[in-house]
Amino acid sequence: MQRNIGTTDRTVRLVVGVLLLSLAFFGPKTPVGYLGFVFIATALANFCPLYRLFGISTCRTSLR
Repeated sequence: MQRNIGTTDRTVRLVVGVLLLSLAFFGPKTPVGYLGFVFIATALANFCPLYRLFGISTCRTSLR
């Protein structure tokens, strides 16, 4: 897998993932909160399958 997530994108994904998970466990306990796992997983892998599908990359060219 080739990296396609940059540093800023990765940080935003981690923060959004944690916030969504907090909705699932501590907030209104909605199942939508479990999408946080997807955001955290893509941030840790530095790869987003949807970005690959649409040809998007937020990663600098020198880091690929």
